[in-house]
Amino acid sequence: MANSKRTLFLKRRQRVRNKLRKMANGRARLSVYRSNKNISVQLIDDVQGVTIAAASSQEKVLGLAGKNNQEAAAKVGALIAERAKAAGVEDCYFDRGGYLFHGTIKALADAAREGGLKF
Repeated sequence: MANSKRTLFLKRRQRVRNKLRKMANGRARLSVYRSNKNISVQLIDDVQGVTIAAASSQEKVLGLAGKNNQEAAAKVGALIAERAKAAGVEDCYFDRGGYLFHGTIKALADAAREGGLKF
């Protein structure tokens, strides 16, 4: 019996997250969520269980509501890097979830790196 796309996605997400937890060393996690219409990202401290910073294409500041393309992802990546610096975070690890590191996810990661985040 074939696995559904959702089942394969969930398995891939758990595999990625478990591998990253082994290398975390107390760093914050940059977690990405992508839908068909928007993209959002959170900087999470798993030790304390709190969100340090967040950014989304739905924010009025960006004016990108309903857009999930590479330009929107790049703007969200730059915004999360700026907010992370303001919160005093420079090092983190990138949790792409079950998404492939391609297209919008790659654009977000590249913009966050250019903004000063190290992962």
